[in-house]
Amino acid sequence: MAFTPVLHAEWLKIRTLRSLIGALVALLAVTTAFSAIAASGSAPSDPGFDPLFTAFLGIAPGQIAALAFGALAVSCELSGGGLRLAFTAVPRRGSWFAAKLTAVAVPALLVGLVAGAVSLAVARAGMGSAADGLTAGQQLRGIAGCGLYLMLMAVFAAGLTALLRSAVGALSVLVPLLLVVSFVVGDSAGGLPEYLPDRAGQVVLHARPDGSLGPWTGLAVSALWTAAAVAAGAWSVRRRDA
Repeated sequence: MAFTPVLHAEWLKIRTLRSLIGALVALLAVTTAFSAIAASGSAPSDPGFDPLFTAFLGIAPGQIAALAFGALAVSCELSGGGLRLAFTAVPRRGSWFAAKLTAVAVPALLVGLVAGAVSLAVARAGMGSAADGLTAGQQLRGIAGCGLYLMLMAVFAAGLTALLRSAVGALSVLVPLLLVVSFVVGDSAGGLPEYLPDRAGQVVLHARPDGSLGPWTGLAVSALWTAAAVAAGAWSVRRRDA
């Protein structure tokens, strides 16, 4: 079967399942709401104040919705014989998995870009003159980085769910990894925490990154984490019974 009809079928699943649409709506709402709250309570007098990163602080809770979207998009196939039916319709499992990941990545990217643009707009209104120093290039980088980062997290979750065959299992690994481990480890392990997927990917949201990773190299590190999860998920899809 050609790839296009397989992708079309996967897109139909995305847009007809309420849980997946709800996750995308939550991604947009949570990211923008928390960015607005963070901006209104910011302290521009702080020497470490970063107006660009402050504008995108909502990405921390927003990424949970992105993870849920990616995990649910795969796990919906795991109940009621859905995966067996999918493999019957599309014997080439690699094509099915590629279509599934594409159907996850594209809407996550588009919603992430909208969330980034709205977050920046509401945050700039909340920060007032404190955000005047941001250049057009920095703002565009922040919006693009927000969309790409949220997309990577959604695909990361999809790949890990395919490996573990469980959305709960995938989220039980990813949520602590992205929201807890970085804070627990802190800077005690030298520069190692910089290479965790959340810290590395969010460097793109800083106006002037001061670590060893630049905006795009940091995002590339997050992409490598995602690629590893996707590769593991692809192995599971190809080798394990439906």
